[in-house]
Amino acid sequence: MSSLPVQAAPVRPAAAWPYPARFLLLNVGLLVYGAGLSLMIAAGIGLAPWDALHVGLARVVPGLTIGVASISVGLLLLVASALCLGARVGVGSVLNMLLIGVYIDRLLPHLSAGAGWLAWGQFLLGTLLVGVATGTYIASDFGAGPRDSLVLGLAERTGWPVKYLRTGVELVVLLTGYLLGATVGWGTLLFALSIGPAMSLGLSLYGLRR
Repeated sequence: MSSLPVQAAPVRPAAAWPYPARFLLLNVGLLVYGAGLSLMIAAGIGLAPWDALHVGLARVVPGLTIGVASISVGLLLLVASALCLGARVGVGSVLNMLLIGVYIDRLLPHLSAGAGWLAWGQFLLGTLLVGVATGTYIASDFGAGPRDSLVLGLAERTGWPVKYLRTGVELVVLLTGYLLGATVGWGTLLFALSIGPAMSLGLSLYGLRR
């Protein structure tokens, strides 16, 4: 007697998980994101483009701290993405804006730069973690962060792949930060060129757009 082939059950998308599980996924993603940025900063070979922008703004605006610059830019991006690109702003968007800085402050004092080429490996690991973390907290369906909302909104409007749009945005932000006086290293350029594919990988892990 022949038996019918057994079909694997479809993977349940993270957006359909119970609320507590999704909220945990969101916070895991934000924690991993903060860890990735901390590894990159500690490596000492350059700032990520958005961090370069925040440092540059803090240099030219009297009394503005890097943290306040990050929150201000994030708020501006959220408003612009929602009004101009129709991006959805959720609790995840707000928590992204607030918590990642807290995680960096907690983790960075415990990290140091690797010697020689280890610093580059540390920086690349941080970039990979940021990309995977992006897919993780977006998959929780609580809303993308300010910078990712911009990229996803542009992708929705233009139909262009996320990896190309993210890379283009990072390069523009990097140039702006440099013109404002932020220190730019080779690691900065490496991040700008690799974060698009890393974000695409993170999204694909949860079956989202590449």
